[in-house]
Amino acid sequence: MTRVPDLPPNAPRDGSRFTRWFGRTVLRAGGWTIRGDWPDVPRIVVIAAPHSSGWDAVWGLAAKLAMGVDITFIAKAELFRGPLGWLLRRLGGRPVNRAAPGGIVEQTVEQIRASERMWFVLAPEGTRRRVEHWKAGFWKIARRADVPVFCAWFHYPERTIGLGPLVETTDDLAADMARIRAIYRPFQGRNRGTV
Repeated sequence: MTRVPDLPPNAPRDGSRFTRWFGRTVLRAGGWTIRGDWPDVPRIVVIAAPHSSGWDAVWGLAAKLAMGVDITFIAKAELFRGPLGWLLRRLGGRPVNRAAPGGIVEQTVEQIRASERMWFVLAPEGTRRRVEHWKAGFWKIARRADVPVFCAWFHYPERTIGLGPLVETTDDLAADMARIRAIYRPFQGRNRGTV
């Protein structure tokens, strides 16, 4: 049986008994488990890494459904066409034009500040390709919205989705990035690690 952590009182919730069953069924069929727990905070920026495969979205969305958590995420605008676009929006997705991403940080900061409860997730790499430097958007959003960063990770060798730790950011972007990337060093994506 797939372990699904209980949501803390301040977590934003979404879904039904059926969607939670469906998410657990997909995880179980894929052999995935969830390790760790969510923090009891109403607003956070969640980063998920390593992001090296389209399968990350499948397992991540299955985990979201299984836990019944309401998470807002961004994805490339091309994915939001046709029926898939409707489904992604229903699951909390917002399209972003990667050729002209300006304004996403400020829009997201405003949305987080205006929400009583909001967990916003994104991949710090910004792509499935290997990158030397993570995009700083998640850090900027967290700093400007005055919320912590929560680390979520994929570890494909053990088929584990991990939750934690919670990181309070500082005014030092470089030091925070180095500290956060070190958390992800042990984890291996489907096609690569993070560093």
